[in-house]
Amino acid sequence: MSLPVPDPAFRWTVEPWGDALRCGPLEAVAQHVFTSKQLKLPDSDGWAAVAASVGGVEGQLRRIRQIHGNVVRVLKRGETTDADAAARPDGDAVVSNVPGLVLAVLVADCVPILLADRTGGAAGAIHAGWRGTCARIGPAAVAAVSRQLGSDPSDLVAAIGPSIGPDDYEVGEALIEAFRQAGHGASDLTRWFTRRDARLRLDLWTANRDQLIDAGLAAGRIFTCGLSTMAHAGVFDSFRSAGERAGRMAAAIAVPL
Repeated sequence: MSLPVPDPAFRWTVEPWGDALRCGPLEAVAQHVFTSKQLKLPDSDGWAAVAASVGGVEGQLRRIRQIHGNVVRVLKRGETTDADAAARPDGDAVVSNVPGLVLAVLVADCVPILLADRTGGAAGAIHAGWRGTCARIGPAAVAAVSRQLGSDPSDLVAAIGPSIGPDDYEVGEALIEAFRQAGHGASDLTRWFTRRDARLRLDLWTANRDQLIDAGLAAGRIFTCGLSTMAHAGVFDSFRSAGERAGRMAAAIAVPL
């Protein structure tokens, strides 16, 4: 299979189950992985493989039941037990400072964002579809890492993985109004929404990057892989391409030890 070329900050790796993407600057801080469609999810064997790819075991995996909102689940050192592995609370981001935990989200066009504190042991996994982006799930996760785990947002490194790209994501007119009603300004809407051939498109990559910068991350520590799931549906799972038949991919990160 021919693999598309990501942004230079990212590289392909070969896992026991197939091809995966990693972000070099984030890898220097925390083990992580963006899976391809070669890994079949969700199932227990697949999740065990995800955990193994970041140096963990399935029992260390922590997930959420994604609801397309801005709820962040926080797992603090000293307050998390092994029993939490079976729980899947509602939310669209999970952050933690418990060394060794593996935080994961599922995507199939939505934006996966992984982040870690380059100076201390905190990490997070974020699921940002258009609703989550509209509701500012990225900044909500950054605020939780800052207020509850003690990280300075300027010390965070973030990687935005494969998701539907700005050239492919055609949306309805109602989305502009939804973003406007959520308090996003005219300058944001101009950057995030474009028209071509009378069709409206939404750039989730730029929207999430802008929001992370507004939340305090340094622009030079936010990396976007630049690969569209819909444009490369032979490599990535894409709901827009396959509909209900689409599989799911994982973005996972291990909290640094």
